[in-house]
Formats: sequence, C-alpha cells, structure tokens
Amino acid sequence: MPYEEVQHTADWCLRVWAADLPSLFVEAARGMNALSGARQTPGLLTRRTFESAAPDPESLLVSFLSELVYAAEQEHLVFDNFKVEVDGQKVKIEMGGTPLASVDKTIKAVTYHNLHIRRTERGLEAEIVFDV
Repeated sequence: MPYEEVQHTADWCLRVWAADLPSLFVEAARGMNALSGARQTPGLLTRRTFESAAPDPESLLVSFLSELVYAAEQEHLVFDNFKVEVDGQKVKIEMGGTPLASVDKTIKAVTYHNLHIRRTERGLEAEIVFDV
C-alpha cells in the first residue's frame, strides 16, 4: 500500500507516496477511504467529473479530498475509481463510485496543517492531516 497512518495527537494523519502527482491524488483518496473505514454498497455506479484550479498542488489535493468528504457526508457516496489529469494549476478527475454503506469514523475536514508535497526516494510524498 502506498500510504500509511501516522500517529497524530488529536486528528488523523496519513502519509502517502506515489511516482507522480496524478498517482499521489489517487493514493491519497484510497488512503483516506481506508482510514475512515468506508464501505461500499453494491449498487448503481455513479460517475462524476471534478475540476478545480488552485495556486499550488497542495491546494488542489485539499480541494479534491474535500470533495470526497462532501460526497460521503452529504450524498452518501464513496468514490474509489479515479482518472486524474493535472495541468499546472488545474486538475480534472473522472471518478466512479457507489453508495456508501458505512464508515468507522467520519472525517470532518481535510486540513492544510503541515501539508507539503515533496520529492523523496519513493517519488512524491505528502502527509495529510484530517479533522475527525
């Protein structure tokens, strides 16, 4: 798994890594779903396109993950299939998902706390803190 939970005093923290920025977005979404214990209900596949513009990759990532938090909380949908295109300060993501059966713990928000996407020997890496 290209993600792991990191101990954090009050919230949840996830370290995620991937070869490139589109893959990092995908692994961050998968890691967030795993961290919350999101379970899907077999059902009609929902497809959606998410587009956003932001001044930096970190803001694009927060915007994307926040969209997934909203979908789970307000629309009871969990997305687990992604095609990501990043072009400078813009991202376009084709998403597929199904109804949400349950979660172990609800994520309230994706934060910017210490968020920095950096290059490491594993590729790109980031630590994302979630408010729970």
